[in-house]
Amino acid sequence: MSHAERPFSPACERNQAAILAAMAPLLEKPGTLLEIGSGTGQHAAWMAPQLPHIRWQTSDLPDHLPGIQAWLDDVPGKRMPAPLVLDVAGRWPEKSFQYLYTANTFHIMASALVERCIEQGGCHLDAGGRWFVYGPFRVAGAFTSDSNHEFHHWLQQRDPRQGIRALEWVQGCMQHAGLELVARQPMPANNFLLTFEKTGGRAQSSNAAR
Repeated sequence: MSHAERPFSPACERNQAAILAAMAPLLEKPGTLLEIGSGTGQHAAWMAPQLPHIRWQTSDLPDHLPGIQAWLDDVPGKRMPAPLVLDVAGRWPEKSFQYLYTANTFHIMASALVERCIEQGGCHLDAGGRWFVYGPFRVAGAFTSDSNHEFHHWLQQRDPRQGIRALEWVQGCMQHAGLELVARQPMPANNFLLTFEKTGGRAQSSNAAR
């Protein structure tokens, strides 16, 4: 796949520097990071070379893998592992990870898939490991901007199962999977970077609106 043919996301280009700046201080220990829903592969190709102590493992549905690999092939000075096939509703890798990362996926998945993703992610994260979740969220039942409200309406028109999730609901699902929210960082364009840490315990999930 040529440079001209590989997928390109303007949003990835815009947000990657801010995301890396927010994540890097919380990626202090060496380990493997599984990116769930790598999309174009741009985040991995840009961030991984700047995190030499992190082994960045991309993953996505089969149709996305050639585009991801095209980006990984151009990563300078770092051999990147081939992307994994990962359908959150299906079989997950038979290994655990020190870090998980996903960007702009929870509002695309149906809420039941978000729940499964969190449950399985929790099972595949080492004790003390961290999960970084980037994207737009509703807070205390409200959208954080008019543009997010409009985006939610557009998603619902496209597929009623999609939509911007309530932060409190995501936090409750994470707690049920044994992860606690340790950082909530506001990001550009009305997004958040949420950082969860696996404590090993399990609590009841929130009944807040999805």
